[in-house]
Amino acid sequence: MTDELTRLANSVLWPGFFGTEAPAWLRAALEDDLAGVVYFGQNISAELPALSAQIRAANPRALIGIDEEGGSVTRLEVGTGSTLPGAAQLGIVDDLAATESTGAELARRARAAGINVVLGPVADVNTDPRNPVIGVRSFGADAALVSRHVVATVEGLQHGGVAACVKHFPGHGDTHLDSHHALPVITLDPAEIEDVHLEPFRAAIAAGVDSIMTAHIVVPAWGERPATLNPAVLGRLREMGFEGVIITDALDMAAVRESVGIGGGAVQALAAGADLLCIGNPTNPGSAAHADQDERDYLSAREAIVAALRDGTLPRERVEQARDRVRMLATKVAGTVAEAPDRAPYDAAEIVRRGLRVTVATDATADAAASALSVIDARRRSTLAVDSAASYVAESLAEGGFRVRLDVDRATDEERDAALNAAIAAEGRVVLLIDRPDVADAQRALVELAASRDPDAVVVNVGLPARHPLPLPIVEVSAASRVGAEAARDLLLGR
Repeated sequence: MTDELTRLANSVLWPGFFGTEAPAWLRAALEDDLAGVVYFGQNISAELPALSAQIRAANPRALIGIDEEGGSVTRLEVGTGSTLPGAAQLGIVDDLAATESTGAELARRARAAGINVVLGPVADVNTDPRNPVIGVRSFGADAALVSRHVVATVEGLQHGGVAACVKHFPGHGDTHLDSHHALPVITLDPAEIEDVHLEPFRAAIAAGVDSIMTAHIVVPAWGERPATLNPAVLGRLREMGFEGVIITDALDMAAVRESVGIGGGAVQALAAGADLLCIGNPTNPGSAAHADQDERDYLSAREAIVAALRDGTLPRERVEQARDRVRMLATKVAGTVAEAPDRAPYDAAEIVRRGLRVTVATDATADAAASALSVIDARRRSTLAVDSAASYVAESLAEGGFRVRLDVDRATDEERDAALNAAIAAEGRVVLLIDRPDVADAQRALVELAASRDPDAVVVNVGLPARHPLPLPIVEVSAASRVGAEAARDLLLGR
């Protein structure tokens, strides 16, 4: 018989796992009150609804979440690229009906796969253009804009029958570090945090959002611990009137794993006021991951919580409170009507087309339609949060034409010249696919070199819109997605 404290610890844990079927350890944990699971790319297959049914058979009240935002961040369409607009695209269009419809469409897709929690939308106000982890995942750099689109997305998701989870409290938008790899410190004046970065969270709370995800960031004015582990920061959420589930960002991220560890992070997060502990994606260690990394990470968190409960360092009442909030959410989503309200037919491609922006030689770009495109994919290397080097974006843009991947940060002059010469020699208009024009000097240098050799070349930027002019026309897409690449391709081909 499973120990009572083990079942209690399970009730607040939310692990990821390997494979497209539930492993034996996971099924056993679900039967022993595990709160549920989070899906990542490695879990996605045509049999996803069957996997969800398998999980729910082991625990009928399981919360099944997915790290899905649309645009640059997709798991449901990990093999092909997202066909939903991303947050930055929706912010540029600034049509709340379109944003709410996008949330409703995401809810429909999630429910069809047996998913009842969507880890989105991003409520961060992206005020630092250098931000390596948020960027186009945010609706924009203006708090009012972000707030209204966060509310529209939450309403679309939750009216569509899934729980929304706005992230990353108290705001990950003003940092130039990625908390997957480091511990960002936000040195803003607390008044600016209150007035700018907390505003979208206040709006989401007023709109009745079901859950909020914490950030692994330090705000020195509020203490030395990262927000996820800081009772002063999480206490502010309750002071703001939030009564739902506080979910941690992944405990396997470097900001926690390499400081206090997954186990220490789990105990400290619960003590700080978190309710549901997202353990993370076991593929994140890459080649260093063990074959049983998923179970190891889960056990690290579970055993640390059980030990802290036994020795009294973690009050049982605090964990029971967290468990009860998680169960209330599970009851709510289980009783939600599956069908979303009637609405007009949804056209994601049209929304994305409305968000395209062309700068510099606008007329030349629009009028000089190419017969084919010759693509140099010069984007940054992939990150843990966003697979920005995913080939589907370049593939969709090239549409069967010439395509080459160039890691401009590491490429030699000879490799860069060879890629550019090959693209110029190939059939079609040369397209430079980039994502960091204002930050990555190597990307700008490539554009300048291409302009000197082929003045008819064009830039397709899937990152934040360029603030500084480039010597070639720019198609600003604002998301690394399949639907965005297809919209840019159709524009350049005159379709």
